[in-house]
Amino acid sequence: MSSSSSAPAAAVPTSTRLILVHGTGHGGWCWYKVATLLRAAGHRVDAPDLAACGSDARRLSDAPTFEDYTRPLLDALRDLPDGERAVLVGHSFGGMSIALAAEEFPDKVAAAVFLTAFMPDCDGPRTRVIEEVPVSDWMDSVVDEEHAPPSVFLGPEFVRRKLYQLTSEEDYTLCQSLARVSSYYVADQQQRPPFSAARYGAVTKVYVIAKQDLAMVEEYQRQMIAGIPVAEVREMADADHMAMLSAPEELAGHLADIANNYT
Repeated sequence: MSSSSSAPAAAVPTSTRLILVHGTGHGGWCWYKVATLLRAAGHRVDAPDLAACGSDARRLSDAPTFEDYTRPLLDALRDLPDGERAVLVGHSFGGMSIALAAEEFPDKVAAAVFLTAFMPDCDGPRTRVIEEVPVSDWMDSVVDEEHAPPSVFLGPEFVRRKLYQLTSEEDYTLCQSLARVSSYYVADQQQRPPFSAARYGAVTKVYVIAKQDLAMVEEYQRQMIAGIPVAEVREMADADHMAMLSAPEELAGHLADIANNYT
């Protein structure tokens, strides 16, 4: 385990490529601190914008299904050279995207890392982990069920108090400058069968707990961990929901270790 003050371990010749996947309303930009640290240590890192996110030019209506939304990640895996695999790191709702990618391309995933993220099991509906998340007050967030797909915009007060409470004012301001309307694609995902034990279920999983997360609280993170086998559980004692911004050095250390050890 890396301490929060140490540089991430240098890449070794067998280090696996890391693909960092953002959550709802965010984009690849939210990984800027962690990606910089990892690249400086020699790691290969990609942080794509999913459809209608970050700097992607599409509108949410241009990504009507969850597969459409996740397409940039699926394409990145499909385009890997023969024999190359990647470590997928999904944050928050990004856990659903890496689960879909593992279902579609299990042979191309060295490990799926869930960073305080939704981690579905193989026993029930894909959306169960979304529907059971214990958030009772979304505060000033705005949901539009009539939009196609149903949309959500995470409100500034909700973001500051529940997601970014340990994150700097500068990074909160950056978030508010770049935040976009998104969707949880619940109805679309409910039409799909559970993730399969033979594909997604067989991919090596690592869970990284953010113990100060006020949205995806630690108890719920551990509930998901109990629902499906994981190879390893790591903990970040002082990270809020946005662990890549509130504790970037520590997270980069964890991800460097994982890239060096899961090939």
